[in-house]
Amino acid sequence: MIENAQLISLSRQIALQRQMNVVANNMANINTTGFKAENILFEQYRMPVARDRDFMAGDQSLSFVQDWATMHDLAPGALVQTGNELDLALNGDGFFAVQTPGGDRWTRSGAFAIDNTGRLVDLNGNPVLGDGGPIQFGPDETGIAISADGSISSSAGPKGRLRLVEFANAQELTRDGANLFSGGTPVPATGTRVMQGFTERSNVSGVSEMAEMIRVTRAYESIASLTQKQDELRRSAIQRLGDTNS
Repeated sequence: MIENAQLISLSRQIALQRQMNVVANNMANINTTGFKAENILFEQYRMPVARDRDFMAGDQSLSFVQDWATMHDLAPGALVQTGNELDLALNGDGFFAVQTPGGDRWTRSGAFAIDNTGRLVDLNGNPVLGDGGPIQFGPDETGIAISADGSISSSAGPKGRLRLVEFANAQELTRDGANLFSGGTPVPATGTRVMQGFTERSNVSGVSEMAEMIRVTRAYESIASLTQKQDELRRSAIQRLGDTNS
């Protein structure tokens, strides 16, 4: 029974460690533009029990803790007006599309810039995609304007339209690092609008995440204390058994 209790405690500690990693990542990105928080889901794993007619009583099931999956918190973050013509925010559930060496990726971060080749890029230097591919500007173009549907124009005239995508189930997306998502089945956005001169803040709540970090830490310490007491109980039992045999 002591071994079972320790194994169950260990499963909970492993799950808490995973949860702490998620909370720490959320806290680290509290000021990352367009970042979406992550939540972890747990489930009960019931251990298959032995079957033996020699047992004096019925089998007792053992339930372990298993971190089943993580979910994206896709709630919108607060919009901040910057006045920068290359800062864009999305009003709706859509994503910007960017081109990376690993293929197309999706992001909510609209803090864009123009690189030395005239391409519109994200903070990591990935080209921002329009319906016809990367968006290119000439060295003398000014007055960049982006309308609510993503249409882009400048002093040189129309420049195309941003590729905005939506997903029937955005939980299918996979975090790909650098504030990017991959996977899913993208379709052209119909309910998303672009807001020029704004950025979307991270949707991480510092107060909630700090409270969660404290809760997880206390739970971990409580289980560690229980495990230590179980070890002491086992040592005491072994010692008493040895004294009895002697």
